[in-house]
Amino acid sequence: MSTSPEAKPAIILVNPQLGENIGTAARAMGNFGLNELRIVKPRDGWPSERARKAASGADGIIDAASIFESVEDAIADLHQVYATTARPRDMIKTVFTPEQAASEIRRRATAGQKSGILFGRERWGLENDEIALSDAVVMAPVDPRFASLNIAQAVLLIGYEWYKPDAQTLGMATEELPATGETGLAMPHTRPATKTELLRFFEHLESELDQSGFFKSPDMRPTMVRSLRNMLQRAQMTEQEVRTWRGVVASLVRAHMRSKAGRRNPQVEET
Repeated sequence: MSTSPEAKPAIILVNPQLGENIGTAARAMGNFGLNELRIVKPRDGWPSERARKAASGADGIIDAASIFESVEDAIADLHQVYATTARPRDMIKTVFTPEQAASEIRRRATAGQKSGILFGRERWGLENDEIALSDAVVMAPVDPRFASLNIAQAVLLIGYEWYKPDAQTLGMATEELPATGETGLAMPHTRPATKTELLRFFEHLESELDQSGFFKSPDMRPTMVRSLRNMLQRAQMTEQEVRTWRGVVASLVRAHMRSKAGRRNPQVEET
């Protein structure tokens, strides 16, 4: 239900002054699956080539944008309206964070209710009479000493919170790899090393350290081995990384053997 057109909130920009801001707001909408843009009396008219350029590919949102002469017209078909603001207003209104507003929009969508979110002008936001038309206000948890957000930032905040429960992947897909499916250690083309692979690496490393005289005291060797193994296990190496480290150890040993051979017989040519 949350991904259907009826469930998605309409983004309503009230009297935006710059086409660039409309475009960047549309871009933020596209990031989070929102596609219904309503614009109330854009100052520089519509359509706007500046808005299209700033949308950075969100042309479908720009092309489908609806233009209205008043906030009343823009919200006429909605069941619930949320007004964004950074300033407290002298009126009794329910206050939501972006996360809470997104959750409320989803809850109402399951009951077949359509919601819209009002965003104000770049310089002074929404007027009190416009906020009075809303059912609730949305205020972001920002530093009160510098609380102003531009339109695209405000749209992005709410879009992110609305989309987050539906998100199945992180970031974008490329020709080489699909979008990341989960958080944590990303391991394309490999896997976590098994304990057997780790133990063989430890034994390989410890054997070569024995040969090089690294363990000066036989009594301290068990403690040093445990420290090395704990240190290396904390790296949570992949199978590929274990193979790389074994190659590093082998290469260092070969270089050391060549050096020893050269010191014993200066005429031996290194290969």
